[in-house]
Amino acid sequence: MSLLIVGSVALDSIESHAGRVKDVVGGSAVYASYAASLFTRPAIVGVVGDDFPQTEVTSLKRKGIDTQGLERVPGGKTFRWGGRYAEDMIQRETLFTELNVFETFQPTLSPSYRSIRDVFLANIDPDLQLDVLRQVRNPRLVVCDTMNLWIDTKRPSLLKLLKRTDPVRKIDALLLNDEEARMLGDAASLAAAARSIARLGVSRRTAPARRGDARLHRTEPLRIIIKKGEHGCMMFGPEGVFAAPALPLAKAKDPTGAGDTFAGGMLGWLAGRALTPANWRRAILAGTAMASFCVEDFGVKRLRGLEREDFRKRVDELRAMMAVGKM
Repeated sequence: MSLLIVGSVALDSIESHAGRVKDVVGGSAVYASYAASLFTRPAIVGVVGDDFPQTEVTSLKRKGIDTQGLERVPGGKTFRWGGRYAEDMIQRETLFTELNVFETFQPTLSPSYRSIRDVFLANIDPDLQLDVLRQVRNPRLVVCDTMNLWIDTKRPSLLKLLKRTDPVRKIDALLLNDEEARMLGDAASLAAAARSIARLGVSRRTAPARRGDARLHRTEPLRIIIKKGEHGCMMFGPEGVFAAPALPLAKAKDPTGAGDTFAGGMLGWLAGRALTPANWRRAILAGTAMASFCVEDFGVKRLRGLEREDFRKRVDELRAMMAVGKM
């Protein structure tokens, strides 16, 4: 089993009520890879500069993460981001963003990476996500993440990505937060927004089909997974709606990367498993549990030392919260 993860790799400087850290490893691909590594062998694709510590690459490898796709640009500087969180850990102020080598990032998959069948297109430019999707050979599952920046500035590219007419290389599920869902779905209600977004992934033939034409267009709607932070998440699929709460934590230090950790945990658990509605729901719980660990410390510190027994206990807590007897 393996999972291809394409996204950003960064050095973050973070401030919260719990303290401050400088140049800790971060980025969507890193958080997702650490979370997925508890269940499968992730292959990370990203770019860093000469300033990215080799010790961080070693740490990734120790977790079983394949780093062959981690490109190092000689003389370049790694993507850097700085942020400050308010006391409620919801409001966030971006202090600086330095794209550096990430600004010209062009993911190129090796032959072995192109054959990986489960793919996570983490939060990067939708044009890059589309380029990666063209490179993979025969994916079983493709999930992509997006954000308000791309919805606002790259909407045509994002819509092109979602409405893939290739029956093999298509997006199966879209991850986004509640604000982004309302933006993309153009609706105040999350249910209405999800229905609107799901229809974006439905394509129709523009010309009559010829006998034996195998180029079928997708007809099923997208699976929409809406992240709601401390309020959990909602999944809208063909089988209906599933909602999972977030675990109430007494102490949270840093919510950076929680959404990416959720995605990595969800897809890591799902990698190689049957894509049934029941397994999608179980995967949501896996992602929720992993995200709860992420916020307990700065950066990926908590994820590095995580064991399967820690995960099982956290999932049991979630299941207990959701259990309802006869009424």
